[in-house]
Amino acid sequence: MNRKCGGRKRGRNIACFAILAAVLGFGAAGCDGGRTPLLLYSPHGRDLLALVETTYEELNPTIDVRWLDMGSQDVYDRVRSEAANPQADVWFGGPDTIFSRGAAEGLLAPFRPTWADHLPPASRHPDDLYFGLYEAVPILIYNSDAVTAAEAPSDWDDLLKPRWRDTIIIRDPLASGTMRTAFGMVVAQSVAETGDTAAGFEWLLQLDGQTKEYVVNPALLFEKLTRQEGLVSIWELTDLLFLQQRGTPLGYHFPTSGTPVITDSIGLVAGTPHAEEAKRFIEWIGSREALQLTAREAFRLPARTDMPRDELPEWAQEALREMVRAEVDWDLIAEHGTEWMSRWDREVRSRG
Repeated sequence: MNRKCGGRKRGRNIACFAILAAVLGFGAAGCDGGRTPLLLYSPHGRDLLALVETTYEELNPTIDVRWLDMGSQDVYDRVRSEAANPQADVWFGGPDTIFSRGAAEGLLAPFRPTWADHLPPASRHPDDLYFGLYEAVPILIYNSDAVTAAEAPSDWDDLLKPRWRDTIIIRDPLASGTMRTAFGMVVAQSVAETGDTAAGFEWLLQLDGQTKEYVVNPALLFEKLTRQEGLVSIWELTDLLFLQQRGTPLGYHFPTSGTPVITDSIGLVAGTPHAEEAKRFIEWIGSREALQLTAREAFRLPARTDMPRDELPEWAQEALREMVRAEVDWDLIAEHGTEWMSRWDREVRSRG
């Protein structure tokens, strides 16, 4: 959570509100009496969430935006565990493959924002339970102080070269929507090419043999890469651009054979105590003005198709020019992704 009692909040921690929640429940007005709380569960990180909080509260002074920042899988697990007594108002971010599981389990309520018509049909749920907001792009990253751009991996199979044995550090995929998607692409392509998952799991086993460590969160991943405890990884473009902006010695390549561009979605939590406020927030966050803001200040690539490229910052125009979109059977990943990750955990992790 982003708040401490007393004074205005910008990047505040969970301590105060955890106590209030235990005593009063999340629906209480909390520290800022008189304002309606709006609680977001999100994997988007403090930079974007603090920007959204500040901007939206300035536009809507009667709203008190609160957020919990956690991994995509953790958001799903938490919304699911709270289904009988929902605490969150908006499920803000994560791959649409995870949202599809939540939709199938009744965790989301229908609401169609006006901007939904500007999305590709594949980026919106047929029953209006969730909608694509951003596009997240998995990339290959490396420590640019230790590895030159020319020698760094430029495609997925490059990760299996002997040069990178015991130098790869990966975010634990069980909690990460980005890594689940990347691994899911490998297995889904195996099915498409051979009719079976065996080749995909063999590839993941070889990657495991190259991997030095699986880490619990992105902050630790980047810390270890910066200290050269590892040299190479897979992650998402947004975080890399933030780190480069701050001078962190990390470079990246878009995989030349294609990357699984993730539809990063948003939805209204079923049974939310503040449904109308949540709907207004969803309407705003997908507006052209909000998408231009988050592209400019937080490196988010809009999912809407009606935004001219010249309205986007240079980094986004460059990404759209350079990245190759992989052909991915998203329905297959949505149907079998959880099963595949359980199998990976049992049969692949630390066995390569």
